[in-house]
Amino acid sequence: MRLDKFLKVSRLIKRRTVANEVSDTGRVYVNGNSAKPAKQIKEGDEIKIEYANRTVCVRVLKVPSNNISVQEASSLYEVIN
Repeated sequence: MRLDKFLKVSRLIKRRTVANEVSDTGRVYVNGNSAKPAKQIKEGDEIKIEYANRTVCVRVLKVPSNNISVQEASSLYEVIN
């Protein structure tokens, strides 16, 4: 699954267009490397997102095949610091 779609489906970022913009500006890292929106995400990857006032690091636990419910979104990743 593409990085921008994963960020949207997991509800880490609300809209896919915003996920694209954040990735294009270099504020999203996958396994320590700056990532473009088309980067393929797999289980075990570590994603770091730099928001305006905080930084969030997560580990991908599961990659869904399509959209999922809001209640299941938080089961896709675990927050690490």
